[in-house]
Amino acid sequence: MMLLVLAHAAATWFLVGLIWVIQVVHYPLMAQVAPAHFERYQQAHMSRITWVVAPMMLIEAFSALWIALSPPLFVPPVQAWMGLGLVLLIWISTAALSVPAHNALLRGFEPKAHRRLVQSNWFRTIGWSLRAVMVSYWMLLPSVATVN
Repeated sequence: MMLLVLAHAAATWFLVGLIWVIQVVHYPLMAQVAPAHFERYQQAHMSRITWVVAPMMLIEAFSALWIALSPPLFVPPVQAWMGLGLVLLIWISTAALSVPAHNALLRGFEPKAHRRLVQSNWFRTIGWSLRAVMVSYWMLLPSVATVN
């Protein structure tokens, strides 16, 4: 069970690092891409980022579900369900806000769609950051239990 929580924490922390780079560096820099090249840039971004993000999001989601349904002794059940709830909010935010903004940008740079993408991505950035704090706390619990 510890291996499951470790894989879960690793996926979450990977996604936290990635989302902060996306939020602070990558998405803002989209506005600097020349309009003549933006459609091709956006298509490449969407196809390439999927290979990086999708496997980790799937690992995180399935392990969050497993942990919620069968929490290890050191993970408070309420926190396990809160963690799964945050994963669901991140997925809903991705599907309802990020994907439509990305699809709008496939037609070329559109300042309103870009602004919507950057602003709405804060939901995912904060959600993953909260998850990172939570899973880090879980990782500390077994070592605290062995000290006592």
